[in-house]
Amino acid sequence: MTVLYIDSDAALTQFCSEIQHSKWLAIDTEFLREKTYYPQLCLIQIANDDTIACVDPIAIKDLTPLLDLLYQPDITLVFHAARQDLELLYLLKNSLPPNLFDTQLAATILGDGDQIGYGNLVKQRLDVSLDKAHSRADWTQRPLSPEQLEYAADDVRYLRELYHQMSADLEKQQRTEWLKEDFAALSNADNYVADPETIWRKIRGAGKLKGVQLAILQQLAAWREQRAMERDRPRRWILKDEVMLDLARFAPEKPEKLSQIRGLEARDIERSGRAIIDVISKAKQTPPEQWPILLKPEPLSNQQEALIDALMALLRKFCDEQSITPIAVASRKDIEKLVRGDKDLTLLNGWRYQIVGHHLTDFISGHLSVTADAQQIHTKEV
Repeated sequence: MTVLYIDSDAALTQFCSEIQHSKWLAIDTEFLREKTYYPQLCLIQIANDDTIACVDPIAIKDLTPLLDLLYQPDITLVFHAARQDLELLYLLKNSLPPNLFDTQLAATILGDGDQIGYGNLVKQRLDVSLDKAHSRADWTQRPLSPEQLEYAADDVRYLRELYHQMSADLEKQQRTEWLKEDFAALSNADNYVADPETIWRKIRGAGKLKGVQLAILQQLAAWREQRAMERDRPRRWILKDEVMLDLARFAPEKPEKLSQIRGLEARDIERSGRAIIDVISKAKQTPPEQWPILLKPEPLSNQQEALIDALMALLRKFCDEQSITPIAVASRKDIEKLVRGDKDLTLLNGWRYQIVGHHLTDFISGHLSVTADAQQIHTKEV
């Protein structure tokens, strides 16, 4: 099948008209994010049963006809590992498409593996080995070679077949409804909007700080996030995490003291030193009752760790019986929360509760007995 290369507004309008009655569309994107805060959209690949196209957003001035089509309520968009593609759509439209299907998520409840890559899934299900020669290509460069376009087209060419096959398997196993909540979660706009005021919680090492140090870290992280957005530069180019941790720890009061912070280069001090000191000074004036708190759970006892191990074994047992990847149901962290008494868990809702969750809660409450032989674990309701 010939791959269409669409690089003009007129061609895009014509293409969208031709595929407007599709019930589903396979979608993938190529982008770069090495030198920017926001991903740079470089190519959009689209396919249905009859057509494969590569749309060039660098050459096309107005993507409105395509975006209008993708957001139609009667069209399902098919992705593999949709999160980054959805982030790009959110940045273009400030909203998310209403209907989607993610083959990576579907793979977890069909027994194909946890977070399986597209190439591995294509090989596993379709026995096709994909050429990954252009996986590190600079997609901003033009013209794109025929080999690049074929490489990009493969990302939707086989996605079509995966969608048909996996949809049929889900229907046969009566698991289509299981994924609706997971797909809805992917469409939550909160996943794609960074909050400068809470971004500090994602910094590894924040747990080693306390009191006013956390207030400093919070405000430095918010300042860095806002500056990265304004300049469209990676966070680490503004201020590295480890540098922010040391700034919060030592709280220098004058620009000349910044040179004592390891990893803070002279050019950074010259460019942003005064602003950094101002942020630290303001944070130090925060009243103690307004200092952020990073709650640390109490250490688990040896008996609780043993209980988690037992619950993990039961999780694997019940998932294996259903040919489901265990991580699709719960992680070890989820099981730890269950042992700590947390009730706000996906494990305790919907299909996850029906096939696994209720067994685990029964075991904890003493209503499920467990025995074993050399081959397997046996359970019995009591």
